Amino acid sequence: MAIQTAILEQIKQYSTIIIHRHQHPDPDCVGAQLGLRTILRASFPEKTILAVGKHYPGFDWLGQADTDVTDDQYQNALVIVVDTANQPRVDDARWQTGKAVVKIDHHPNDDAFGDLQWVEDQASSTSELLYDFYAANAAELTLPTEAARLFYAGIVGDTGRFMYPATSAHTMEVAGKLMATGFSASDVNQAEDEVSPAMARLSAYVYQNLTILPSGAAYLKLSDADLEPFELGETDSTSAVVPLPGKITTVKAWAFFVEAKDHTYRIRLRSKGPSINGLAKAHGGGGHALASGATAHDQAEIDQVVQELDALVAQDKGE
Repeated sequence: MAIQTAILEQIKQYSTIIIHRHQHPDPDCVGAQLGLRTILRASFPEKTILAVGKHYPGFDWLGQADTDVTDDQYQNALVIVVDTANQPRVDDARWQTGKAVVKIDHHPNDDAFGDLQWVEDQASSTSELLYDFYAANAAELTLPTEAARLFYAGIVGDTGRFMYPATSAHTMEVAGKLMATGFSASDVNQAEDEVSPAMARLSAYVYQNLTILPSGAAYLKLSDADLEPFELGETDSTSAVVPLPGKITTVKAWAFFVEAKDHTYRIRLRSKGPSINGLAKAHGGGGHALASGATAHDQAEIDQVVQELDALVAQDKGE
């Protein structure tokens, strides 16, 4: 039985389905979660279909998760976790209290959790996978235009506007089929491209303060003190500036170190060539070959990551 069919059979067996996503969501995470909710609600109106996760006002243009999900609803529920590579990153720990768990993701399956798993780490996005889930079961599922808009937004977000290497011919085919449902793709593109005035000022700060090493490795630390003058609102996220160094011709791979509430630093690693997920794993993280994340606990570990990134890029250049 194909995995897409097996997932649908699981869904059919439950009257309550609760969809979870990862913490600190991005457009693919939100689009995949809410798009799947939209499909299942349209296809199975007799079922209770819920989406769980912390509210981020910056994603209200995509929709909102359900805020009134009770603990009791998990007792006999199927939990579907989308776009989440490992268990600690799942938003809302109640996902573990469901009757069964399905994992749908496009990150390397280093943490193979769930009773049923569908992981395609070559796919551009989880939103692309969920369109494939619909397409494989089109005789039994309904794809509302709103679900198509959400999946398209997810694909646009995780492909960097179709720029990243994971963008395949199939990705473009899926995007075209989604656009054919009639939503405004240009509105989605505009929403994902816009930044607030505060983020525009932060972008300028990034370009002015980014350190670029001779190897082509680059890095920037953003402490609370660095970010305070920009007065970022709840709708702003430093993730919006992470792609910026990639626009510089001499930069091959880069790291952002963003201070967290516990004063550790969240590491965002990106690359235009050298594989950086091994470096991320060495510091408690992981991800894709060209886009990964990890954590630095102090300045010494930040310095270590910079040194390792520098060596990695230099080695890739044959220096």
